[in-house]
Amino acid sequence: MKWDDMRVFLAVARHARLMLAGKLLGLDPATVGRRITALEEALGAKLFDRSPQGYAMTEAGQALMDYAQAIENHVSAATEEVGGHSERLSGTVRIGAPDGVSNYLLIEACDALSRDNPDLQVQAVALPRMFSLSRREADLAITVSPPSAGRLTVRKIADYRLHLYLRADVLQGLGPVRDLRDLNGLRGIGYISDMIFDKELDYYALLGREAEPALTSNSLIMQLRWCLSGVGICILPDFVARAHPELRVVLPQEIRLTRAFYLVRHLDDARVARINRMAEVVVDRMRDALADCPP
Repeated sequence: MKWDDMRVFLAVARHARLMLAGKLLGLDPATVGRRITALEEALGAKLFDRSPQGYAMTEAGQALMDYAQAIENHVSAATEEVGGHSERLSGTVRIGAPDGVSNYLLIEACDALSRDNPDLQVQAVALPRMFSLSRREADLAITVSPPSAGRLTVRKIADYRLHLYLRADVLQGLGPVRDLRDLNGLRGIGYISDMIFDKELDYYALLGREAEPALTSNSLIMQLRWCLSGVGICILPDFVARAHPELRVVLPQEIRLTRAFYLVRHLDDARVARINRMAEVVVDRMRDALADCPP
């Protein structure tokens, strides 16, 4: 079995479609399909179930995935170690993070890493969900709850705070706001309850309302846009709200939350230089940005 065969297998396993895998590999889809069929014949096992929705790994494919990823990690580490310890990094590094983190805390980190390493492609996946590092959906992931299982390393980045926010002119029109009852006439903005991907984000119940918010989204950025338009109140991270001076904190003593960000990576990547460098840049830049938010 050749490493080149494993590259093709991994691309199809991660992208589930021949066209996407072929684009990554620089091969046409038909060639990718033939390579997968030849690999299955050589192994005497069916690695994928084919359907109009794409290629889904079988049990045999899942078993091969662990070996293929281990080979990939050894090849990557060897290439970087034997390649001369160049100060400039190359290849691809991908970080997965919630959309609020990506849009407000990762912009400068990704830019700096790319600028200092012209041969490195930096990919930021901004999605409100958990990322599977074992399936290589990302090389690094930022989470609010540290994972408790898997071959992973977890590093706390920093705490951050959240408050209840409302647009300044709307708040001014309410008159004195002494407690949550003074906000009963306003619509709430929050996460869709059955799509909350991390229990640490399920904080709307703190507002003391039995019903769910009137406006909900799995995207923090959409929640922010609603809040900026003045249609309701929203619990937002301070690092997001500070970028929008038209927002004001409401009842800062009553609604005051503290959460933390964690950087998660696969244990097998400990010697991969580009991932190590990405981790350091992300942690340093995020800590600096969060330190700028007053308590």
